[in-house]
Amino acid sequence: MLLAQAIAPPGQALTQGAIQRTLGTALERRFSNQRLLVLIPDHTRTLPLPLLFRLLVEILHDARQVDFMVALGTHPPLSAESLNELVGISAKERASTYKHVKLLNHAWDDPSALVALGTMEQDEIRALAGACWHPSMPARVEIRLNRAALEHDHLLILGPTFPHEVVGFSGGAKYLFPGISGPEMINATHWLGALAGVVGTIGIKETPVRAMIHAAAERLSTPITLLALTVEGEALSGLFIGDYLSAWSAAADLSAQRHIRWCERPYRRVLSCAPAMYDELWTAAKAMYKLEPAVAVGGEVIIYAPHLAEVSRVHGKYIYQIGYHILDYFLADWERFKHIPLGVLAHSTHLRGSGRMENGQEQPNVRVTLASRLPPEDCARLNLGYLDPASVKVDEWKNREPEGWLYVPKAGEILYRTR
Repeated sequence: MLLAQAIAPPGQALTQGAIQRTLGTALERRFSNQRLLVLIPDHTRTLPLPLLFRLLVEILHDARQVDFMVALGTHPPLSAESLNELVGISAKERASTYKHVKLLNHAWDDPSALVALGTMEQDEIRALAGACWHPSMPARVEIRLNRAALEHDHLLILGPTFPHEVVGFSGGAKYLFPGISGPEMINATHWLGALAGVVGTIGIKETPVRAMIHAAAERLSTPITLLALTVEGEALSGLFIGDYLSAWSAAADLSAQRHIRWCERPYRRVLSCAPAMYDELWTAAKAMYKLEPAVAVGGEVIIYAPHLAEVSRVHGKYIYQIGYHILDYFLADWERFKHIPLGVLAHSTHLRGSGRMENGQEQPNVRVTLASRLPPEDCARLNLGYLDPASVKVDEWKNREPEGWLYVPKAGEILYRTR
């Protein structure tokens, strides 16, 4: 059930007053004397978090405790300074006005930070995966979550909803799994997304991965309230507050209207500009995910990220070991790759895109070229094309859509699809 909602007309944003009223209607005096854990995204998601942080702390003033945890998944933890910057406060404010508010990182790889909620056995996994199931899926998945989720009286999930390559549309219970989960669910859900494929998943509301996430979330006894956001540009265009199913569903419906650009025909070449908030290829890969459905077979996506010098601080050693390949490349030689974390394999095939194997050779549908600070030899090792970012003349890409060229100035959140 939705407790409150606000939707701005197309092309407009919600005012601060509308946001404050909607939050107040749903949350004010609802959690008196309770311990609240608010799950929030990191810097790789667009939303007006500093405004929402201040409004929530004010509205939840009668709660016994209000803690904020960054639902990192396997993203690197944030420093104290970065946490302050994320929520828009100074070190002085954190030590004074907000000294009662904890800012926490999730730790997916720290067993002491996790608690088990149960297991998902093969029959359930297979039923949830449906036609996407493959023997490479784990036979059993332990469902572990950050123990803070059980040490608080209520969870608030605060995050935007966009078309998403693994789960269809992001947000909602995704902030639990993989947001604050252990590696087992992170790996299993991402690999299931890889088996389904980006083109068959992104911008689709009901997916096998979403079903798996919701099945895991049912194991959690702590009550959950979702604050689901629809963000356009840097501002809110939609705010939906309620249970994690209803609020997410409403936000996904609005996202489908506002975040998908339908193209009349596929493009031959795309200059997909990854914004600075994607500071690793692990996240900058979204510049490929959101464009592949609109690229012609044999076409090219250039990930233009002149700021980027890192593949992944957490997973880089594995990625350099295997490179980027289509799904069937891994499945055709599974014994060779099955020791690699499934989440890493999923990232690899998501970025490389769809394709097929012919006579033992992979034939990707789209050429992926990286224009970044990674040198040519690294790109070759990663099985990606290389382009010197200094050679890219952005102005030459503008207004060339009739020629089959597309320029995307801020890639990663808007999905492009052909009709």
